[in-house]
This record gives sequence, structure tokens and C-alpha cells, in this order.
Amino acid sequence: MQLTVLGGTGRIGSQVVRKLTAAGHEAVPAAMSTGVDLITGKGLDQALEGAEVVIDLANSPTFDEASLDFFRTSMDNLLAAGQTAGVRHQVVLSIVGVDQVPQLDYYRAKTLQEELLRQGPTPYSIVRVTQFFEFMDAVLSWTADGDTVRLPATPIQPIAAADVVDAVVEVATGEPLLGIRNFAGPDVFSLDELGRLTLAARHDDRTVVTDDTAGMFAAVTGDVLTAGPDAHLASTHYRDWIREAH
Repeated sequence: MQLTVLGGTGRIGSQVVRKLTAAGHEAVPAAMSTGVDLITGKGLDQALEGAEVVIDLANSPTFDEASLDFFRTSMDNLLAAGQTAGVRHQVVLSIVGVDQVPQLDYYRAKTLQEELLRQGPTPYSIVRVTQFFEFMDAVLSWTADGDTVRLPATPIQPIAAADVVDAVVEVATGEPLLGIRNFAGPDVFSLDELGRLTLAARHDDRTVVTDDTAGMFAAVTGDVLTAGPDAHLASTHYRDWIREAH
């Protein structure tokens, strides 16, 4: 199978390309560094030439209101180029519960991306995943101040990036879902608890203070970022992962 991977040089994309190639598929990475610009459309037609499947892992450079324009323009360009190239399956990576957090610009932007894909001309699949294990460093840094880190008690169900790669490859090499498949890690934590666990594993003596107004995830209400009963649960546990990572 020939697949084009937008964002194919990034954290997830590069691993998706490797895994597809190892399985005998022809996976073509497409990114700014390979001469493909999703916003201007430059290089897009060439990147999609001969592709049966397109995997869109490209991300907005910002998480503010400008991300809405990024996903609107990139999806319009990608769907038009895909139709011209005869692509038969468009796959997008999204976020579990993304349509339940309209307070966040970036989540509204990803919801718009999903809507454009659904309305587009090509059979599609939406792979929704929970927050990556690997993002905890960024989450801790947002609200760190001296000896304390402030985190809300938002329930999350994080997943390893390697398990996200497996999920994307599984869906992209199957028949179009014409809908959403949710993937999550096996364990639910409150974000403040996950922060304490992370700092302890790193022998970092900072204190986590529970503050339900702190950071981006303070905008999230209830357990909308955790996977429902229909989700596919990955096998990697955060406690095992953080122990091996440090």
C-alpha cells in the first residue's frame, strides 16, 4: 500500500513512517522540511501522487485562536489535493473528548478539522487518542514556580506515543471507519496525582499543589478527556514507562 504521512518527520509521524515501511508498505513523509506546505499547498500534489491513503499528523504551530485558521486551510487544501490524486482514505489524528471542551481554542480547532474531514469527498477515519505520556514535561512547566507546581485535579487517561503510533498504523491500513475510534492508556489519573508520580520518579523534590484554576486543563470539566467504554486500551502503563524512562 502507498501512504503519504503529513507531519511525517515529527514525533509520531516519523515512527508511523518507520512502522509502515517495516510492514512492507511504501510510506512517504511529507512536511515543510520535504518541501510540502499545507497552508500554501506548495508540493502537496506531488506528495500525494499515487497515494491510496493519506495520514494527517500535521499540527498547528500555535495553540491559540490562529490554530482555527491553520486547520481550516490545511484541511481544505489536503482534501482538494486528495480528491485530485484519487486518494481513497483520509486519516486524521485527534483528541479524545475534543468536542467537549469548546473553551479551548485548540480543541475547537481540532473539532473543526474533524468536521471538515467528515464533510469532505473522501472516505475517512478519525483516530482520537488521549494525552501523551511524553507531554507531562510541558504540562509541569506551564505552572511551575520555584519549589511548587500547580495542577488541577482533571481526570486524564494518558497513552504512550508508541501506542499512538500503533493505533494510527492499525486504522490507516484498514478500511475507512467513516467515523471515530478512541484509543487510551490503561489507567486514569487526576492530573495533580500524575504530576506527583512524575516528580517522584525523577527524584524531583518540588511539591505539586492542587489548583483547579491552573494551566490549560483547568478549562476542562468532568471526565471528558478520559476514554469511554468503547475505547481501545493500550497496554503500556505510565508507572512502568516513567520508571524505564528514568
